[in-house]
Amino acid sequence: MKIRMANIDYEGRKVGQVYLHENKKEETTLIAIPDLEWSTVVSYGEEIEEMKMRVFTSLKERTNEEVGREMTAKINYWVREM
Repeated sequence: MKIRMANIDYEGRKVGQVYLHENKKEETTLIAIPDLEWSTVVSYGEEIEEMKMRVFTSLKERTNEEVGREMTAKINYWVREM
């Protein structure tokens, strides 16, 4: 498991730790952001643009468009580096 720092301000609070757990056997990565009470699973085979749109849409529902875009960009980078 890897822990990354998002360091994003949202409604006067800091969105900090993002947890990434790679499951090589199932070829997936679990992503969790406790500060937003949000999580998702990304499959190795999922297309990059499809994953980004799905993650952005989900995060935008929890936050706003600006935070959703910023978090999606960071998540995409972190998942691709694994």
